[in-house]
Amino acid sequence: MDQNLLLLFDRPNEPVYVPKGEQKVSFDVPPKYLPEQYQSMADRILNRFGNESLSSVPIKQIAIPDLSLVLQLGRRDPFSLFIPAHRKMAGRLTELFMGMRTVEDLMSLAAYCRDRVNAQMFIYSLSVAILHRDDTKHLSVPQLSEIFPDKFMDSQVFSRAKEEANVVPAGSRLPIEIPLDYTATDADPEHRVAYWREDVGINLHHWHWHLVYPFDGPRVAVNKDRRGELFYYMHHQIMARYNTERLCNNLPRVRRLTNLRDPIPEAYFPKMDQTVAGRAFPARPVNMLLSDINRAADQTRFDIADLERYRDRILEAIHTRQARNGQGGVIPLDEVTGIDIIGNMMEASILSPDQTYYGDLHNLGHIAISYAHDPDHRFLENFAVMGDSTTAMRDPIFYRWHSFVDAVFTEFKNSLPAYNANQLAFPGVTVSDIRIVSQGANPNTLNCHWTKSDVELTRGLDFTPRGSILARLQHLNHDDFSYSFVVNNSNNQEVMGTVRVFIAPKYDETGRNLSFDDQRMLMIEMDKFTTRLRRGQNTINRNSNESAITIPFEATFRNVDQNRPSETDLSSFDQFNFCGCGWPQHMLVPKGTRQGYPMDLFVMVSNYQDDRVNQPEPTGCRDGVSFCGLRDLKYPDARAMGYPFDRIARQGVTSLANFITPNMRVQQITVRFSDTVKPRANSNAQSVVRF
Repeated sequence: MDQNLLLLFDRPNEPVYVPKGEQKVSFDVPPKYLPEQYQSMADRILNRFGNESLSSVPIKQIAIPDLSLVLQLGRRDPFSLFIPAHRKMAGRLTELFMGMRTVEDLMSLAAYCRDRVNAQMFIYSLSVAILHRDDTKHLSVPQLSEIFPDKFMDSQVFSRAKEEANVVPAGSRLPIEIPLDYTATDADPEHRVAYWREDVGINLHHWHWHLVYPFDGPRVAVNKDRRGELFYYMHHQIMARYNTERLCNNLPRVRRLTNLRDPIPEAYFPKMDQTVAGRAFPARPVNMLLSDINRAADQTRFDIADLERYRDRILEAIHTRQARNGQGGVIPLDEVTGIDIIGNMMEASILSPDQTYYGDLHNLGHIAISYAHDPDHRFLENFAVMGDSTTAMRDPIFYRWHSFVDAVFTEFKNSLPAYNANQLAFPGVTVSDIRIVSQGANPNTLNCHWTKSDVELTRGLDFTPRGSILARLQHLNHDDFSYSFVVNNSNNQEVMGTVRVFIAPKYDETGRNLSFDDQRMLMIEMDKFTTRLRRGQNTINRNSNESAITIPFEATFRNVDQNRPSETDLSSFDQFNFCGCGWPQHMLVPKGTRQGYPMDLFVMVSNYQDDRVNQPEPTGCRDGVSFCGLRDLKYPDARAMGYPFDRIARQGVTSLANFITPNMRVQQITVRFSDTVKPRANSNAQSVVRF
């Protein structure tokens, strides 16, 4: 029964009674579950499609709860979590799904809703419910790139895919190649990093993170440990990675979107369709201006002045180190919980201390940008890619907006006292050597190249013949590598340490050495793990595939139906059932340059007794825990996220070299890019991390 629930994700625009999946499973729904226009011919419809199925799933008829709020959005209308009215509808639908007593009841309500409610909202709410219900969270939700592939690739692919499906029999179809440069040319300097912004894995990460950390809906799904801080840190790391990628491509770091009334020089033409809505994603030409939003159809109305007011109120809270709580009181913004409160205030989630006062700055900023082309709906245009968490990271303006958002968080972080030497040190522990080893490469060299991988389309191709249809994408990748660290423990007993691994550029856009304050903002977290340190010298080896940041390659480029082990074989099933939230493994390393891009490798071993969080050992599949935390548990590191680089340096520190203490070490490394396509090396390593 549980696995049958996942069949509701198959071809979301086909009716629920049409057989699903390669096994042609049909849902035997009560006639009253059919949309009203089909109920008079229910017997003929159900018999027709029931005869085509190989097996059926009986659906129990239940009392359907009130769906009036959920049905306010049309089935084929565009859906955006950033739009407050859509968010409330999705939150209500999620509450209904999570409130069903049994999986059988959930299946029944979902089958009833599937052909009535907005298709994108249905997939979102059912995904959130499956991830958060105790009786379904073991299920592996299909990747959104398989359900709505139109959100991830060139719209021309789908006419070719449908032709292939109708003309060529299953098993003989060839993958449809998607060129790397299909949205622009290098005449636009921003296009140099389009391969990164438009990467399927990166955009899936952003979507899945917001599934795990919804900002509206049932409180049990929203109110997770340190979720506001994680909103800050995950996006901060995106900015560090993107700015590093820009430097590798001879582009300056992102310029913050500080003045919302200035023209936006960056254009973006996505070349994608919103297939469910039957419209193309609108483009944004050069020098577009933001305007006040007044769209009655979306129940959305706000002014640019409102965003400026919310910004000023959040900054006021930061500067006074206290926030209003909505009941006339105040909440202190201290060193431990302050960043978490500001994160929920900024996004804003339902955990905001006073959403009426502090507003919805981050989300409404996305909406203002995504409706710049039609702010009052006079042209009946939909939102652009910035209006959808699945597509927003494709647009250069996403990074200018999030650079501003990150600067607000940094304003708070910079108000905190610097870590003193005692807060950084680990008495008796010294890191004496660190290096990177790549097979066939010089020491301390990382090698990047292109790889081609396949994405399954058939789940998202409604009303076409069954059988595998693949799109072949070219994306950045890197050779596997390992770390080797030598750590000395002069204590008279064995100790536990947390190994923290970062890399960062050495030089700025002009070729000058980065100051410590600039370099710490570009520190890319590569891994974090605990280790036991015997007395004396310890050599620690760690494979890049074990990173606590990433999810395995197969979690991005896979078909969840293929080679699925039996659920009774729990060890194999847990390895297969990737949780799905984490940075894509193939994008762990920045691109580098052909001549070799110089970076600093930084390794710190901190005292695990100061890092530990007292809780049960996690079991089952694990996300990229640094970005996504642990399911049903506290965030597995008591330190501030980004430690030791989340605060300004202590007095006298001007560079990374004079920041380090004996339990840290820095090594220059080189990241080299080869403009060639290489197949992915086979690797069976799983990301298993212990904290």
